[in-house]
Amino acid sequence: MTTLKNRTIFITGGSRGIGRAIALRCARDGANIVIAAKSAEAHHKLPGTIYSVAEEIVAAGGRALPLQVDVREEAQVVAAMAKAAETFGGIDILINNASALSIANVENTPLKKYDLIQTVNHRATFMVSQAALPWLKKSDHAHILTLSPPINMNPRWLQLLAPYAVSKFGMTILTLGMAEEFRHYGISANTLWPATYIATAAVEVHLGESTLDSSRKPEIMADAAHAIISTGRGELTGLSLLDEQALARIGITDLREYACVPGSDNKLQKDFFLD
Repeated sequence: MTTLKNRTIFITGGSRGIGRAIALRCARDGANIVIAAKSAEAHHKLPGTIYSVAEEIVAAGGRALPLQVDVREEAQVVAAMAKAAETFGGIDILINNASALSIANVENTPLKKYDLIQTVNHRATFMVSQAALPWLKKSDHAHILTLSPPINMNPRWLQLLAPYAVSKFGMTILTLGMAEEFRHYGISANTLWPATYIATAAVEVHLGESTLDSSRKPEIMADAAHAIISTGRGELTGLSLLDEQALARIGITDLREYACVPGSDNKLQKDFFLD
């Protein structure tokens, strides 16, 4: 593993939850963090903004560039990439973290909602990765990490969540495709997904506060992401990893500290798309 000191990391949707946790973990290495998210003002149900996270990044030892970006808008994404590269002298790592959650089947998903999750999830992964490519090609530590699940065609999940599955599996397919397409550039591309529920405000809104004792803290995903993007050039690419697997690679198998409720390990709920 190599240090991320002075490496520039562009994170979409990094103002809250898992994105914020990853940003703070990388900041402890002394990384430059670009927080590209819509949240310029606090939401009454979802606390945290690009500016509050930027302050936390600096306090943790990193450098921060907060940029208000809607990942559905190409002009905003392209401008943000240029600003990030201009500010920090390039881009080394892209984390496709922005995502829209939808817990509904085909019958109960309005077209407007369907369009939203496809655009924010797999379309943004395509667009943001393509926009970052010119700078990633110049880096000697280039990584693309996408927060999406391993492909699972179990009818159980397709019956329950087909619209959401299309959007998230699309992120995975794009990333695994980029792993092969960009291999000759020395760019690593992998996906990461939690083995269990993760306690974020978004999950609480959709699933309720009762999920807390069956969830882990976002920090497990942050440490897992750090373990992946700290690998050397071309060392790890083309994989769909769970957080537990990414941590096991670096010898971390005791995960009790990540439980939201101490001693609740036997109550942890597997995340979506995992049998």
